[in-house]
Amino acid sequence: MTGSLPENVFPPDLRTALVLGLGSSGEAAARLLLGRGVRVTVLDAGAGAALRARAASLESGGAAVRLGPGGLPAGDFNVCIVSPGLRLDDPWVLAARASGASIWGEIELGWRACRSRMLAVTGSNGKSTLVKLCRDALWAAGYTAEIAGNYGPPLCEAVCASAPDWLVVEVSSFQLETVEAFCPDVGILLNLNPNHLDRHGSMAVYGQMKARLFARMGAAQTAILPADVPAWMQEAIPPACRCRTFGAQPGADAVYAQGAVTVCGRGPFALVDSAFGNDVMGLTAAACMVALDSLGADPACVVAAARRFERLPHRMESVAAVGGVEFVDDSKATNLAALAAGLAMASGPVRLIAGGLLKEHDLDPIKKRLVNRVRGVYIIGKFAQEMASAWQDVVPCCICRDLNEAVHRAWKEANTGEVVLLSPGCASFDQFRSFEDRGDQFKSIVRGLKEE
Repeated sequence: MTGSLPENVFPPDLRTALVLGLGSSGEAAARLLLGRGVRVTVLDAGAGAALRARAASLESGGAAVRLGPGGLPAGDFNVCIVSPGLRLDDPWVLAARASGASIWGEIELGWRACRSRMLAVTGSNGKSTLVKLCRDALWAAGYTAEIAGNYGPPLCEAVCASAPDWLVVEVSSFQLETVEAFCPDVGILLNLNPNHLDRHGSMAVYGQMKARLFARMGAAQTAILPADVPAWMQEAIPPACRCRTFGAQPGADAVYAQGAVTVCGRGPFALVDSAFGNDVMGLTAAACMVALDSLGADPACVVAAARRFERLPHRMESVAAVGGVEFVDDSKATNLAALAAGLAMASGPVRLIAGGLLKEHDLDPIKKRLVNRVRGVYIIGKFAQEMASAWQDVVPCCICRDLNEAVHRAWKEANTGEVVLLSPGCASFDQFRSFEDRGDQFKSIVRGLKEE
């Protein structure tokens, strides 16, 4: 049982539940509730084949499922589980709140049913990599640990499957909108950069959502933050909880410098022979080391995990070298801060493929990075003209019809030793099903180049 979990945190009088959204998290929430004898009603405005199959499966387990538009069904629901894809001003959510139902996300429900200790990670970029590194490092330290949340299976699915020593959970700002009692044993804010401003409206609101990770922490919990986090974020951390820091500057509990991390004066722990021996990924390793140290584990376990670490798909993933030009898939870079990190990690001068659905609209801060690293930008997607107009005074910009044209133009103009980097800085949904689909199409096009 997690140290932060009070007795009976799962309400004994929870008898009826409404689940809004039948994606993977909605399905997992419904199954957890059904397993506890709760009467479950599920709504989803869609009606595709995949949804119908999920609906049929849940109905066979006792849930009532309605697909397609319409109002809320009649009923007195104790709780409403809201998909992270639904805004809090969605008519369904507003109606459920007005009915008196408690509004929870799937993360909140899963935490209430969890019987493992929990390490939760949030941030703007690099969360999945940190989650995987923490899981691997915990295994190296002798714990059992599994991944769940925004990366991996939904938390409700994971807590029903097993009870390892630790669950390492990725939590997004969308998921944090709907937490109430959620309180991990260890919480890490990896970074805080502009992201999802199309949903949250401002950095202030976005930051407030991230701070909700720590809101219920007390003396038994540990908050881990970048040393250079804004003062208002530091002030949002409950004073009773233990607070540890990491960063590149002296004074942090874990300091990354020149390919190694020093933790509270111990070390340095060298990372130069791993993917984490650079200024971007080194901070990820530093966050992991201070987390392990807070548990009393040896930070050297992080070094062992880092040396075995395999990059996640679509995160600075080397695809191929064609005619002396390296092609790298960083399709997971869905905001401008992630794009900047991709440029920093590229191994040579860059031909950058960018574009899609912008989540923020201040395109100027990245210009210095473009000037220093990029020979040309090949822009696709809905906001191509805006991006070209913002950047064309510092780097050659070419608007392309689609990804295929962008790859071929970049390859044609690239010189030996350069990198063609797909690091869009934007969401993918204008031209692709997902960032994974975008990255897979990029790989397919590159494979075609090798055959030409």
